[in-house]
Amino acid sequence: MSIHAGLRVISLGALLALVPVGPVLAAGGGGGGGGGMSAPSQSAPQYDPAAEYQKGIAAYQAQNFKDAVTAFRHVTDVVATHAPAQYLLGSSYLQMGEFKKAKRPLEQAVRHDATMIDAHRDLGVVLAKLGDTAKAGEQRDMLTARKTQCAGTCPDAASLDAAIAAVDAAMAGSPQAYAPQRAIAPLASIDAVYVSAVSKINEHRYGEAIAELESSLWAAGPHPDILTYLGFANRKLHRYDAARGWYEMALAVAPTHRGALEYYGELKLELGDVAGARQHLARLDGLCGFGCQQADELRRWLRESGKSAS
Repeated sequence: MSIHAGLRVISLGALLALVPVGPVLAAGGGGGGGGGMSAPSQSAPQYDPAAEYQKGIAAYQAQNFKDAVTAFRHVTDVVATHAPAQYLLGSSYLQMGEFKKAKRPLEQAVRHDATMIDAHRDLGVVLAKLGDTAKAGEQRDMLTARKTQCAGTCPDAASLDAAIAAVDAAMAGSPQAYAPQRAIAPLASIDAVYVSAVSKINEHRYGEAIAELESSLWAAGPHPDILTYLGFANRKLHRYDAARGWYEMALAVAPTHRGALEYYGELKLELGDVAGARQHLARLDGLCGFGCQQADELRRWLRESGKSAS
C-alpha cells in the first residue's frame, strides 16, 4: 500500500494541547551555531524561545535595546536559524551603536533568509561603520540587483531604494549612524493563523500557506505549531531539506511537540529512514502513555509502508 500524506483537520483545542507553550523549567539542549541544524534535542531548552521572543519584541518596540538583546539571545541560542530573531538581535545591537556585536547576527539573518531587505541594509551599514567598505559594497550590490529585477514596479521598490540610500550614506561616512527600527505588525491571533494555514494546506495551496506562515514568524516568533505547519507545507512541495529544517526548529523549541514528532517521523519514512521513523514513534509512545492520535498515525504509516513498528 502506498503511503499518503495529509494534514488532519484538528480542532484548535486539540491543536493547542499538542505542546505546552508556557515557561519551560528543565535546562539543556541549546540550538548551536550557524551550520546545518543538528538532530533535535530531547531535553527542553532553559528558556521558552516563543515567550522570550515576545519579551524581545516588547523591549525592542519600547527602544529598550539592552533587554531586547537579552531576550533575542535566549531565542537564537536555541534556534539559530530563526532569521527574524537573528535580525532583531543584530538590529538591537545596531541601535545601541554596538557595530561589532551586530555583525554576526545580521550575517546569520541574511544567511537564513536571503530575501530580507532590512538585514542586507543593516549589515551594509554595520560593515561600513566598521570600515569594511568592500563588504558593505557587496550588500549594496545585492540590493541593487534586487532593484534591477524589480524594475521599480514590485511592492518592495521603495524599501529597496531606501535601503540602498542608507548603505550609500554609511559608506560615505554620513553622521547618520543607524538604520531605522523595523516595525513589527501585531499578530491579532495565532489561532487565526492556524485556521487560515490549515485551510490553505487542505486545499493544496501550499505556497500561499508557506508565505502566510513565514510572515507570521515576525510577530509570533518561533512558535512550534507554526514551525510544524511550515515543515508540513514544504514537505508536500517536496522541499525536503526545508521541511527538515522547520521540523527540527520546532523540536528544538519544544522537544515534546507531538505533531512535530509525528510529521517529522513521516518525513523520515518517506525518505527511507525507517530507523529514524521508529525512533520518533518510540518517543511518542513514551510521551503518550496510554496512546495518542499522533503515535497511532505514525504507527499506521510504518505498517502501510511494509515496515512494521516492531
